[in-house]
Order: sequence, then structure tokens, then C-alpha cells
Amino acid sequence: MALLTPEDLENIKKQLERADTAVSKVTRLNVKEVCKDLYGTSPHYESVGIVPVTSGNGIIGNFSDSLKVITDYFKFDSFVTEMPDVSGYYEAVESGAEIILMADDNTFLAHNLTNGKIGNNQPCTGIIYADIVSRYRNADSKDVLVLGLGKVGFPGAEHLVNKGFNVYGCDPEKSLMKKAIFKLGITPFDLKTPKKFSMIFEATPCADTIPENVLAEKCLVSTPGIPCGLSRELQEKYNVDLLMEPLGIGTASMLYSVL
Repeated sequence: MALLTPEDLENIKKQLERADTAVSKVTRLNVKEVCKDLYGTSPHYESVGIVPVTSGNGIIGNFSDSLKVITDYFKFDSFVTEMPDVSGYYEAVESGAEIILMADDNTFLAHNLTNGKIGNNQPCTGIIYADIVSRYRNADSKDVLVLGLGKVGFPGAEHLVNKGFNVYGCDPEKSLMKKAIFKLGITPFDLKTPKKFSMIFEATPCADTIPENVLAEKCLVSTPGIPCGLSRELQEKYNVDLLMEPLGIGTASMLYSVL
């Protein structure tokens, strides 16, 4: 979670509400409905223990409180432990938590203690952002461009392939490209190619990764990336439907995946 800052999480409920509205606009489903359809699960006020973790760079300001807002929004019964780390984990279990949420610099996970299921934020985030882009009601074809094929982008690309989309992929890391081509059968894409897409899934940690020549008018860019891969200038010029939110949608995907 090292890329998130306290500033990214300011007004997290408003950010999530705006994202929920954006998802409804482009798919006719809200985030809860997308998650329910994607995983075939629904929450029933499961108790979620949120455990602060101090390893690595330490606790991100607002992180645990933001998770509390997010879990409440999606109708889970959540609480933040007073103690961090192992002591916090013990506190959560002793307090009756059915699901544990905790994160260090490398891994953010949801662990359902009742059924043993575990969800990792990176693949769960990739899958739901890819699933949302696959539901774009104004898509003009089955072609999807995926930018970034790492721990978030690869699972998202795999999900799109499994749903029958024509996936074009791009990543500057040659080993990631080879893996995606060999394992998923995606079509490698050169960003200098003048091909326009109505659906773009962007999963990189870099700003302004999306060039003008790939943007169709009124396309959807679905991105969990921080910072945003699409400049405001291009967003406005091409009237792009942009879905970007720092934490809530990926967390919802994790929680629904372990129910």
C-alpha cells in the first residue's frame, strides 16, 4: 500500500459515492451489484476486524478509518482494533471478527476466518476494474486495451480474456509482456499504433500513460492507478468516461470474493 497517501484517502466516502455513480452510469449496475454478479455472493453484515499494521513504512494515515467507512458503505459490520499487528489480530479474533482486513507495504488482504477464503487486493482490484470496463454499455466492439500487465493488470487481462474479449496489451517490461502473450494469448500493442478503443483498462503507477491516438470519442477508461494515467486535457477533449477511485472498489471486490 506504499503508493497511497493520506491525501489520497481524504473524503473517501464522497470519492466512493462518486465512483459508484460513475459505475452505474457506464454499466447500469452499482458497485455492489457488479460485485454480486461477479462473485455470486452478498454480505449479511459479517463482522470485519480491521487491523492496523506498523511494518515497513508504518501505518498510512487515514487508512484504517477509510476501510471502516468503506466496509460500512458495503453493509459489513466493521471495527478497527485498538492494537496493531499481531496484538491487533488477536484482538480482532477475540472480538468475534469473521473477516480480517490488514495491509503492509506489499500485501493488502481479506481473510474469512469462517470459510478459510483469502483475497489479495492486487488481483481483486484488477478483476473488478476489468469487469467494469467489460460491461461498458457504449462499447463499439469487443476490443479492449490493457495498459500495465503486472500484479493488477495481468489478473484483469486474464479476466477479460476469459470473458471472450479481444485483449490488446502493453507493458514496457518485456518479461511481463511475454508472460501475458504466452499464458493469455493477448495481442501485443504498440502505443504509437493509431488504433482507437472504446474500452481501456489502465493499471500502471504512472501518470499520463494513455496517449491520444488510442482514445475513441466517449470511451471508458477504468483505472485503479495512482496517479491517473489519463490527462485531464484528453479526458475533456474526448469526453471520456473515467472511473478512478483509490481504495473502495478494490476493497469491495476483496470482501465479496471471500464471502
